[in-house]
Amino acid sequence: MSTAQNIVLAGIDGSSLTGAVCDYAAWIAQKVDAPLKLLHTIDHHPEATEHTDLTGNIGIDSRDHLMDELTQLEQQRSKLRLQQGKQLLQTARERAMQAGVIDPITNQRHGSLVESLIELENAIRVLVIGVRGKVHDNQPDKIGAKLESIIRSLHKPILVVNAEFKQPERIMLAYDGSQAAEKALAMVANSPLYKGLTCHLVCVSQDEGKGQLLEVAANKLKLAGGIEVIAKKLIGKPEQVLCDYQDQHAIDMTVMGAFGHTRIRDWLLGSFTVKMLTHSHKPLLLLR
Repeated sequence: MSTAQNIVLAGIDGSSLTGAVCDYAAWIAQKVDAPLKLLHTIDHHPEATEHTDLTGNIGIDSRDHLMDELTQLEQQRSKLRLQQGKQLLQTARERAMQAGVIDPITNQRHGSLVESLIELENAIRVLVIGVRGKVHDNQPDKIGAKLESIIRSLHKPILVVNAEFKQPERIMLAYDGSQAAEKALAMVANSPLYKGLTCHLVCVSQDEGKGQLLEVAANKLKLAGGIEVIAKKLIGKPEQVLCDYQDQHAIDMTVMGAFGHTRIRDWLLGSFTVKMLTHSHKPLLLLR
């Protein structure tokens, strides 16, 4: 696989998590020996640029003059967003270089973030993105408005960052025997990203049969080598049990499958992925 098809991509927007996103992306890029690309998008969606209609019952000449002023104002705003984005990318690039990344790539694109990521998907090895953007920056109980769409749209590993960078030493792999969980298991076993780390392999289930699956999964990780494995089967409400386990065992990052059910079922029963994104205080590496 060529490096052009093997990048670590960091989506940045100037929110409070931007620095942490850069740091985690830099750490991954160096661990897996892949190029780092920093992406900033400028969304020109009509909702973001819509103005109140002030032209009502004024004269034609005055209305035309006002429309010209509004057009000029929007052009100035677009130019400012472009300049701010370039400065943001430059600052992020310098931060990544200080972390040890050689020659990070910067990319500014116009349009929807989701659409940009879909266009870039074939080149992505891992996407790193904040759990919330500037819109929800001061709302820790919220996740980004576009985050679920991004996770559902891409079939690449996505690290969702929700805290300042801490170099991972202990990870938790949430395992339930599903296809997504097996994919996560294989990734942890084979990727250089996890070598030298301690992996807590945790299954939350009342099904006794899952204990055997857990043992088989633990043996796969041990055979891969380079990873200390701690297997644990727990009972309870999955999102609560897993988040409690994170805190109790000082887990630095959780790896898990994402959105295993349809949107309708998630809407009716509540999505486990969204619950984890909302309640977890540690970064989540999601796979579909």
